[in-house]
Amino acid sequence: MTRIQKLLSLAIALGLVALGTAAAHAQAERYPARPIRIVVPFAAGGAVDTLARLVGGKLGESIGQPVIIENRAGAGGNLAAEIVAKAAADGYTILLTTNGLAIAPSLYNKLPFDAAQDFRPVTQVVASALVLVASPKSELKTVQEFVAAAKARPGGLNYGSTGIANPLHLTMEMIKIAAGLDVQPVPYRGDAPLMAALIAGEIEVAVVPMITARPHIDGGRLRALAVTAGRRSSALPDVPMLMEWGVAVDSSSWNALFAPAQTPPEIVETIQRETRKVLGLADVRERIKGFGAEPVGSTPDEFAALFKADILRFARIVEDAKIPKQD
Repeated sequence: MTRIQKLLSLAIALGLVALGTAAAHAQAERYPARPIRIVVPFAAGGAVDTLARLVGGKLGESIGQPVIIENRAGAGGNLAAEIVAKAAADGYTILLTTNGLAIAPSLYNKLPFDAAQDFRPVTQVVASALVLVASPKSELKTVQEFVAAAKARPGGLNYGSTGIANPLHLTMEMIKIAAGLDVQPVPYRGDAPLMAALIAGEIEVAVVPMITARPHIDGGRLRALAVTAGRRSSALPDVPMLMEWGVAVDSSSWNALFAPAQTPPEIVETIQRETRKVLGLADVRERIKGFGAEPVGSTPDEFAALFKADILRFARIVEDAKIPKQD
């Protein structure tokens, strides 16, 4: 190849790169040009679904395009995650999920996606409080009574679980380890059937999201025994922390948006910016705080750092709880 031919080849290559960059910028400038789909890995009526519909509705108003909520429950949240991981990286299919996505790598023998590589973290939407609740049909009114009853009847009390090693299950495992308890899990497909089972007295206790528990606590249909975080919740200021009862557990959760890994940074930044704008609305903030959560709206870089740290943190918790790898 002559020197002139080499220069021509280089010029053509640079031109193609420039055209690709210009096309990406043009796509970002036009975005969104059609409806956006938010995939939720849990059934309708649960905590994540409720948050998705609140934020998604306002986001649609802000960006001028419909935001469609698609519930794809199954495989402990992995079904929805796989759908988004394999979706076109154009910003029109995004995932709203919990920190269960950070748990998955340490829990499953094989996943249809790489949690660390196949997603682009967009923003942490909220920091969510968790609460240990008891059925009103049980005799349990305090954490002390729960611990005493569990120790008096090893394996005799049941707790509700919505999936192996999700944040709720891991928090209960942390409680069992910290207090030396033997309490048996009963599986449910989502928050709504779990709440119904608690209210009916089918199970004695559960760790549940504040967002779905709060209306039932306020209505007297559930008893709040303790919040699981390291500080009391402004939504339930009279409910003590587990640590106030001598149970050394500090556990909370997050809900966040993820896009497919190759989504252009400009589009990711648009989603984050518009989501943060929605979280700043007074009525949205009031509703989220009423759920017992805190709106966040972090930058993609800030949330990516948290997500990476949580993958490592949950790996240690899964190991300590001796939870076997799932197929």
